[in-house]
Amino acid sequence: MIHETAVVSGDAVIGEGVEVGPFAVIEENVEIGAGSKIEAHAVLKSGAMIGQAVTIGSFCVIAGLPQDLGFNPTMKTYVRIGDRTTVREGSTINRATEQEGATTVGEDCFLMAVTHLGHDCQVGNQVVMANNCLLAGHVTVGDSAFLGGGAGIHQYCRIGKGAMIAGHATITMDIPHFTMMAERNVLFGLNLVGMRRRGVSRDTIKSLKSCYTEVFARSGNIKQIAKDMLEEGFAAAPESTEFLEFFSNGVYNRGFARPNRED
Repeated sequence: MIHETAVVSGDAVIGEGVEVGPFAVIEENVEIGAGSKIEAHAVLKSGAMIGQAVTIGSFCVIAGLPQDLGFNPTMKTYVRIGDRTTVREGSTINRATEQEGATTVGEDCFLMAVTHLGHDCQVGNQVVMANNCLLAGHVTVGDSAFLGGGAGIHQYCRIGKGAMIAGHATITMDIPHFTMMAERNVLFGLNLVGMRRRGVSRDTIKSLKSCYTEVFARSGNIKQIAKDMLEEGFAAAPESTEFLEFFSNGVYNRGFARPNRED
């Protein structure tokens, strides 16, 4: 159902059962999957690709131009949002900067009010971002990560799978898989509660604890340390392998958050 006051381009592709609220704007080159809901005053700009059963809250702007002074606005780029994801009111997601590229949000995510995803961000599945989270351009967020309210992430940083970021944290480095981070680039151990809630086994958690302790206890280049530990057989579970491989998989060399001295 499309409200009579909504402005919808005739070139937009609207799936079955989509609801479009009052005064919403849907531009050309927009696709909305079946069963999705676009609330009042939301704006879906050209390049917005919305999955099925997605909710876009009031006053959101999806696929706005990248906040990049060098971007050519005629370039064809996208925002892609996965099925069953909710984007709450006032949030903004900018489209990508590379030709045919996309800023992406996975399936079953929950982006709370006034979150911002800059251009070229890649957000995994089942990610929760609390109010006022700010992601600069090219940030990557792994599956099942949780970002607390007001957290700010510098461009090109990676947030690992299953990581938990405290409210108002400042992130200018990569945050490894399954860890907890607060303040400014400080790790506070593994996200044990999050892993237990997801059903991670005790043996896997034990293996991760061993890897976490050892990788930060040794002195030297942390990428080489993690590589050595993999060769030494420290990774007794697939999650441990993922944890250690995180240190060698980065492209932009942001450096890595580390534990505080009391941890």
